[in-house]
Amino acid sequence: MIVRKLHEAGVTSEHAYTAAFGSVGLSFLSWIVSMKAEHAGVERADRWGIFVGEWAPTFFGLGLALAQYENASEEAGDHRGAWSDRRAGAEAS
Repeated sequence: MIVRKLHEAGVTSEHAYTAAFGSVGLSFLSWIVSMKAEHAGVERADRWGIFVGEWAPTFFGLGLALAQYENASEEAGDHRGAWSDRRAGAEAS
C-alpha cells in the first residue's frame, strides 16, 4: 500500500536510488563538517555520519520495492495496483 501510494505520488525507483546514493555522500560530508566545524571530537562526528548513513538502506529498499512494483505494473499493462491485482488472484485460487 505504501509503495502504491508513493508510485501514485510520482516517486520512482530512480528517485529512491538517487536519495540512497545522496545519503551516502551526505553521511561522509556530515562527518567531515562535524570534524572541522565542531570541537566535540571524533565521537560526535561519528554519530552524525552514522545517523545520516542509516538512511541509505531505507532508500535502497524503497527503490527495490518501487522497481518491482513498476515492473509488475508494466507486465499487467496498467499503472494502478498491480500488486493488489496479483494478491486478489492468488487468494481466489
